[in-house]
Amino acid sequence: MEHREISRAVIKRLPRYYRYLGELMQEGVERISSGELSKRMQITASQIRQDLNNFGGFGQQGYGYNVKYLYHEIGKILGLDKTYNLIIIGAGNLGQAIANYANFERRGFVAKAMFDTNSQLKGKTVRGIPVYSMDDLEDYIRNNDVQIAALTLPKAGAEAAAKRLIKIGIRGIWNFAHTDLRVPDDVVVENVHLSESLMRISYRLSNQEE
Repeated sequence: MEHREISRAVIKRLPRYYRYLGELMQEGVERISSGELSKRMQITASQIRQDLNNFGGFGQQGYGYNVKYLYHEIGKILGLDKTYNLIIIGAGNLGQAIANYANFERRGFVAKAMFDTNSQLKGKTVRGIPVYSMDDLEDYIRNNDVQIAALTLPKAGAEAAAKRLIKIGIRGIWNFAHTDLRVPDDVVVENVHLSESLMRISYRLSNQEE
């Protein structure tokens, strides 16, 4: 496939395609047209065709899309044909919630360890995932194959932890702290702001037409 620059908007929609196609497979649907998929996803059929054409199209005129094939191809594009080892920095309520979400493992993201500054948490486990002291962070990463770190810390703690992670070689950060991390170009960071998501919901609710 010819290399081309893919817009961030398209990349953000790919997990939605993957989720809906997975649901179609569970329903036993073997093929679907862009028009039918459009009704399910509330995206125009032309947008769907345009998005998928970035990666070669996948559809056949008069046939539509093979659901199973498209599901697996989008999974490959998203890197879900690989396994990623994940560590969680912060073993509080949010960190434990992430550790307890077993569905991540079905997507290839395996939580291997948690880290916290609270000495009382050291040695405990969450769904079998051990909690270590932050003092053990560098040694653990050096001795284990870790690709992604989830940060569930306050703002100041997240910034300091990110610097340590980047210095030791982590290149994927999933950031739940209330701050946008600034990282080198070779580091991939996804900033997740739960409060901003709630604000978007409140805005839409308060601006609905009566």
